[in-house]
Amino acid sequence: MPFGLKNAGATYQRAMNAIFHEHLRKKIECYIDDIAVKSRHKGDHLTDLKTMFKIMRAHQLKMNPTKSFLGVSSGKFLGFIVTSKGISLDPEKVRAIQDMPPPKNLKELRGLQGRLAYIRRFISNLSGRCQPFSKIMKKGVSFVWDKDCQRAFEEIKEYLTQPPVLVAPKTGKPFLLYVRAMKHSLGALLAQNNDQGQEQAIYYLSRTMMGVEHRYNPVEKECLALVFAVQKMRHYLVGQIIHVISKMTPLRVLMTKPSSLNCRLAKWSILLSQYDMQFMPQKAVKGQALADFLADHPVPGTSKLYEELPDEVAETCVTQETSLVWKLFFDGASRANPHGAITAGVGVVLISPNGHVIPRGFSLIEPCTNNVAEYNALLLGMQFAEELNIRHLEAYGDSQLILNQVRGEYEVRHEDLIPYHFAVLKQAEKFEGFFIEYIPRAQNAYADAFASLATSLALPLGAETTIPVTRRELYCFKIPMKGSSDKTPTGEVYTTSMEFEARD
Repeated sequence: MPFGLKNAGATYQRAMNAIFHEHLRKKIECYIDDIAVKSRHKGDHLTDLKTMFKIMRAHQLKMNPTKSFLGVSSGKFLGFIVTSKGISLDPEKVRAIQDMPPPKNLKELRGLQGRLAYIRRFISNLSGRCQPFSKIMKKGVSFVWDKDCQRAFEEIKEYLTQPPVLVAPKTGKPFLLYVRAMKHSLGALLAQNNDQGQEQAIYYLSRTMMGVEHRYNPVEKECLALVFAVQKMRHYLVGQIIHVISKMTPLRVLMTKPSSLNCRLAKWSILLSQYDMQFMPQKAVKGQALADFLADHPVPGTSKLYEELPDEVAETCVTQETSLVWKLFFDGASRANPHGAITAGVGVVLISPNGHVIPRGFSLIEPCTNNVAEYNALLLGMQFAEELNIRHLEAYGDSQLILNQVRGEYEVRHEDLIPYHFAVLKQAEKFEGFFIEYIPRAQNAYADAFASLATSLALPLGAETTIPVTRRELYCFKIPMKGSSDKTPTGEVYTTSMEFEARD
């Protein structure tokens, strides 16, 4: 070892690989000085042992009789219990964590984190569970073990009372990859169906978000979770069929429409193109692995879940329509009229997955800037989609400032736009999937025409449409103030029905 004892482990492992290279990953598993001989059939095991003993004798390797076990169906290997059913945690290691008292200082907390990191592949959403620990491990923060830390500590102990059993992947069978993005963490589960058609977990994966990742929109976070999972489990997934199960249907749309992606999503799309992926909604998958994964990645209480209603034909049709991806085109306009007064209007166009077009136009009573009108167009469109019980929404607009602010790429500095910006982010949380993207003005002509109350539209010959245009106030923020009543003054509302038709 010319480079010192620091590389002793790597040198020893390289020597063992050279000695057993013909049988590694086939009959023998070797990690430094720990060797396991495996056989599919009981009758072949003696032959495999004889082969290994010959190799060891030829290279003058010696065994420790007190640490050797021959002809067993299960045993401890590298700190885990290996059986014919799969890999499980060592009860002694689990008991050591469950008997631990709450950490009293940073050193003890790091010791706990080290033990959990060793068994992280068995714990679903470990990063999310340990989120309270991260706050007191930052540099310059005093160590205070509060109720949140104690609650997280007790939840981990309770989880380890029934740890999962992980199985080895089998070639030739498709993988099931569950991905989920929480508020501050990413989670993934790799599973596979056995010969009886039952789902079995292979690997749990999670990590916390960092820096600007917290400002990603929900669709980008879900894509980030997918990219993180395939990069970490590349050795499992390359060249295999992968069924990606995600809560968000737009995830499938993004991976099949590269022309409509921003730079970040386009880069991820190129990275994912090397994998054979098939996207599936969660409601189409049933199994214990899915139930365990969703239990550790709960849906917020304000979120609306899918439900199968096979006996209610009408409600099933509505569920299928609203659970798919709708498109929202929005635009706002503000200009001075001939008398010098500022007038503003917004236009929104909702397009269903089946191609049905629902246009709406609104005339704003209060004068405002063009950027405020753009924000109001987006908010009114999102409210309109919420009223229709739409769950997955793709919003398209031609204002780069508004879209980049919503996506967190631009900072909101103007004081008039700050409340609208936070209102959009809050409204987006009401959807199960929300995605916003920039399009050129030429592709947003329909919404632009409504916002400008144009006298003509580019309609096909002989087509006509009736457009209700309603006067609306600026988006109202419900901010309680001392001495004020809950009642808001009723503004004057006018409704106009405008019909456009194509002419020769």
